[in-house]
Amino acid sequence: MLSKQKTLTLGMQHVLAMYAGAVIVPLIIGDALNLTPTQIAYLIAADLFTSGIATLLQVIGTRYTGIKLPVVLGCTFTAVGPIIAIASSSNLATAYGAIILSGLFVVLAAPLFGKLLRFFPTVVQGSVVTIIGLSLIPVAMNNAAGGAGNPDFGHPRNLLLALGTLVVILLVNRLFTGFIRAISVLIGLAAGTLVAYFMGMVSFESVASASWVNVVQPFYFGVPEFNIVAIVTMILVNIISMAESTGVYFALGKITDKEVTKQDVVKGLRGEGAAIMLGGIFNAFPYTAFSQNVGLVSLTGIKSRDVMIGAGGILVVLGLLPKLAALTTIIPDPVLGGAMIAMFGMVVASGINILSRVDLRQNENLLIAACSIAVGLGSAAVPSMFDQLPNMLKMLMQNGIVTGSLTAVILNILLIHTKKENRQPVNVATTVPEV
Repeated sequence: MLSKQKTLTLGMQHVLAMYAGAVIVPLIIGDALNLTPTQIAYLIAADLFTSGIATLLQVIGTRYTGIKLPVVLGCTFTAVGPIIAIASSSNLATAYGAIILSGLFVVLAAPLFGKLLRFFPTVVQGSVVTIIGLSLIPVAMNNAAGGAGNPDFGHPRNLLLALGTLVVILLVNRLFTGFIRAISVLIGLAAGTLVAYFMGMVSFESVASASWVNVVQPFYFGVPEFNIVAIVTMILVNIISMAESTGVYFALGKITDKEVTKQDVVKGLRGEGAAIMLGGIFNAFPYTAFSQNVGLVSLTGIKSRDVMIGAGGILVVLGLLPKLAALTTIIPDPVLGGAMIAMFGMVVASGINILSRVDLRQNENLLIAACSIAVGLGSAAVPSMFDQLPNMLKMLMQNGIVTGSLTAVILNILLIHTKKENRQPVNVATTVPEV
């Protein structure tokens, strides 16, 4: 049983692991829509606050909602383009109206996704988890080099800082046990940031300019408005998130030694739908299970839901105290990148571990794993190959997790299910014509 202090420390480690991914979405959207600094600050605060509430809803759960696994919910990057497009052609109120109704769709469609679980045997689960990890590796490498678009991208000091952070994490895991080993990522981030400070790479300007208190309020950008095209667009975005989250649930189930049942997935997706609706109400974003935290659970070996409850509580507090939230933004990208290499690599290793339980000597299983991983990684690495497709189809196909998962499921149906059906013994009596 973890003490409260240890639980909160481990929870903060999860918050830091997902923080960059959470904050970048409101920053990109706010900048693209030319929002004022005050409005962008509200977006960040609302995002953190709602992310915390969504995480608590998913981890604690109720009789009908919540996966009850150690998962953290954050805003999905898939929604960035559609939200900007909708708000640019109409307004933010229309975007949030679409988010609310798309969340309702996820709640209602969750049972349908639950019925599809028979198409997710071990070979599909292992392939999907591997794809999730591999698709995240470029994110880690971009950060390790200094962050995409940074003029100093690839500068030796960035690479050394990322390497140093990774080495600290590895040394802590090698030399220590118990709680110290469990917070190896947090120690690596702290050490890397300290070194970066002496290298002149840490700025406290964002902390100084942030306000002390911010009260998140519903419909900050106006009463929601509804447009059928916007609603359909956001539903498509959330279908993608449902597929991603289902893969995350399976990954966490394997890591925590818990069998993820059809009902578990239904409850998890219902919880996600409710979180998306909350995002629309508080003028935040659609939420989904964050893959990076799966790697952290695997790396630390801490599987307690209490830690995620602590992380959810910290996110709520950060949403109410912008100055405290800004303090977490001082971690340089190369430091985050070094930590991400270890975390995302663990997701890949988890997927390989699942595939090790599959008989890959069977040609059908080998083809499912090989083709789905190749398609998923290819889509993520070369998204421009789909630029000639219509926007909605392009958005779907450029997501490596979705294309890889669909490939695995379709090949499983074609190569495994149809083969089983063809092997079914023929009932001779039914073939005899009636006289």
